[in-house]
Amino acid sequence: MTAFTRPVTVLVLLAGLAALAQCGSSASADPAHAAGLLAFDRVHAVLMHPRCVNCHPAGRAPLQGDDSRPHEQNVQGGVDGQGRFAMRCSNCHGTSNAPGEHAPPGAPNWHLPAAEMPLVFEGRSKAELARQLADPRQNGGRTPQQLLAHLRMDPLVLWGWQPGEGRTRVPIAHADFVAAAAAWIEAGCPIPD
Repeated sequence: MTAFTRPVTVLVLLAGLAALAQCGSSASADPAHAAGLLAFDRVHAVLMHPRCVNCHPAGRAPLQGDDSRPHEQNVQGGVDGQGRFAMRCSNCHGTSNAPGEHAPPGAPNWHLPAAEMPLVFEGRSKAELARQLADPRQNGGRTPQQLLAHLRMDPLVLWGWQPGEGRTRVPIAHADFVAAAAAWIEAGCPIPD
């Protein structure tokens, strides 16, 4: 990291921490809080789908398929999430799906999260996942609004709804998923018990 980018990173992290103070609350009798918890049920259902879990594994190796089995060829995420050595993600995963059933999927910037910020979905409870998403120290340094923009527009996220032949797409409409994430954020990112 250069001296020039360090202040920007610190500012983003501080903004995220300020947002965290307003986000990630625990139980409340507030109806908006209850609605936020219900909305997070939908967010959690999407993020636990193989289209998301496969690239957000508990380890540094991606998973593949609807059964979330270990990726073939012993592929590893590496420090930057782009793969290791000659086994870079972009060697097989292009900017769009390859034609044919079970051919390599693709989207712009295909990668795993970086090792320093693994953003694990696999095996997370609702509470663990909600805490992780609400915390910029664990979610890629994103404020709640940046997280929502990521879920709304990132081509890699959008790929889950167009995964190519032979793969199950995320069953909840993308617009409904984004609306649920927005409702959860607007409710203060409540954490399920």
